[in-house]
Amino acid sequence: MPDVYATIDQAPEALQDQLADVLELRAADAQQRAMLEAYLADVPLSGARVLEIGCGTGAIARRLARDAQTVLGVDPSPVFVKRAKSLAPELEFQIADGRDLPFGNDTFDVVVCHTVLCHIPDCQAVLTEARRVAQHLAIFEGDYVTTTVAITDNDPLQPCAEATVKGLVNDRWLVRKLPKLLADSGWAVKTSRSLGYTETSAPGYTLTLVDRGAQLLAAAGTISDELAKALQAEARRRVDAGTFYGHITYASFAASRV
Repeated sequence: MPDVYATIDQAPEALQDQLADVLELRAADAQQRAMLEAYLADVPLSGARVLEIGCGTGAIARRLARDAQTVLGVDPSPVFVKRAKSLAPELEFQIADGRDLPFGNDTFDVVVCHTVLCHIPDCQAVLTEARRVAQHLAIFEGDYVTTTVAITDNDPLQPCAEATVKGLVNDRWLVRKLPKLLADSGWAVKTSRSLGYTETSAPGYTLTLVDRGAQLLAAAGTISDELAKALQAEARRRVDAGTFYGHITYASFAASRV
């Protein structure tokens, strides 16, 4: 199951709309917002010209606009860009590929990549382009091999989460490779953080991982539609019983051009 985000502009519009809803759900989460604030504190945003690569629905760009002088978000998905413009018409968004940015050298002060590099084949091209157009870089990525909803050995919900990761992430191991990729691209890491994300009594984002994974497994013929629905129901039973658990570890890197 290839990463749908890797060719998001070619995905069915209904799927792009569904993923846009998930992006907004995740961005509204209190823990996600806290992690965002933590790593943005490492970046010189005040009065800066900021470019967000892979802006999605513009949730991060809307936060960046509180401190930056200007914010421009780019994304290859016309559906995402349209949603971003509707949610923040005062900001600028355009369709573009982070591996081939349509901007001159030093157009920006800061580039932000928020959970985007793991979806991009040849993401080092993004790092190289970011270095060309800006002096500073902020990256926030999931260490997606840590994704879990299991509460016991051989938990039947865990394959659902893993199917979602495989279907939504191009490189699950990317965050562990980023220090060398950054150095090879001419960036010096100034600050790095490890940030954990856990949902229990009122899950939102990690519950969607179970739902989508069950759908993907059924679509692939790995399990029946009936079993997919049963797994989704089991996740909700755990929520009601107070036994649901979801976790992902994230990492951030703040770097400056060498």
